[in-house]
Amino acid sequence: MKKLIILSTIFLTLLSCAVREQPEFLGVENIKISERTSQYITLNADALFKNPNDIGGKLITKGLDIYVNDNNVATVNAATFKVPAKKEFAIPLTSTIPVDSLLSDRNLTSLLGSFLNKSIKVQYKGDIKYKVFGFSKTYNIDKTENIKIKL
Repeated sequence: MKKLIILSTIFLTLLSCAVREQPEFLGVENIKISERTSQYITLNADALFKNPNDIGGKLITKGLDIYVNDNNVATVNAATFKVPAKKEFAIPLTSTIPVDSLLSDRNLTSLLGSFLNKSIKVQYKGDIKYKVFGFSKTYNIDKTENIKIKL
C-alpha cells in the first residue's frame, strides 16, 4: 500500500508539471548600439518570450545572423538560456560586429547612404530553439529595425 501511495504521488506530480503549451515568442526589441570603437561595434537586443508552463526549459540561440543594410555581418552565439516557469522573460542578444565587415566593398554604398540618413537597417534572422524533456520547438526569428546613429 505504501508503494502505491508513493507511486501515485510521483505520478500526479509529473502530470501537474507537464508542458501544456509551448512558450510564446513575443518579438525582438531594444535593438541598440551599446559600444563603438575603431575596431568593432557592439550591438544589443532582447528576444522576448512568455512561458505559460509550470516548468522551465532552455533556449539555444546558435546561428542567429545579423544583417546590416542587407549584408550579413555577424552571428549571435549566446549561451544557452534557462527559461523561467510561468513568466515573461527576455533573452539578451549581444554581438560584436567588426568595423571591417561594415566597410567592405559590397556594403560601402549602403553605409554611405546610412550616414546621410543617420540610420542603419539592422535585421536579426535565424532560429532560436526551445528544449524541455525531449520536447523541442524552433522559433523562426526575422526582425528588422532602423537604428538612429549619432555622428
